[in-house]
Amino acid sequence: MHRTQKGEIITKLHSKAQAASVAIVTDFKGLKVEDVTPLRVKLRENGIDYHVVKNTLARIALNDTKHAVLQDSLKECCAIAFSPGDPVAAAKVLVELGKATKNFRMRFASLNGQFLTSSQVEELAKLPSREILLAKVLGTMNAVPTNFVCLFANVLRTFLYVLNAVKEQKEQAVNA
Repeated sequence: MHRTQKGEIITKLHSKAQAASVAIVTDFKGLKVEDVTPLRVKLRENGIDYHVVKNTLARIALNDTKHAVLQDSLKECCAIAFSPGDPVAAAKVLVELGKATKNFRMRFASLNGQFLTSSQVEELAKLPSREILLAKVLGTMNAVPTNFVCLFANVLRTFLYVLNAVKEQKEQAVNA
């Protein structure tokens, strides 16, 4: 590979790493092209960039990015999946593919600069997606004012019942 090609690869990977919230390093040793093609299609559908790259080029590309924690661990044959979107979605896709393909496995990852082992990535995949978490937070935030309004309405309703009872007592006293 010529020096200019290496420079282009490094620049491309560096920009992908800068934009990515999660970088997951996988092992593809023993995978056939028939296994990798559906993997790449599934990853592309979910907005995940998957690159098989030499370790030395990956180390250089990850330098000065939040995923620099991966540099020392890059050994043997590996590929890197970069996801600029939801890190949970990326982890879910890769865990599913790891279960479906026998030779595919995750090694480690970087989540916004924090090093994660393969078991931690699997735990990340068990979390609900970003949209579901936001919906739960919004539901919780909405519950507080809703409960306050209901409580205040009950207080007013009770006060109204008391006033109505006093009114009826006075009417009965006048009529008697």
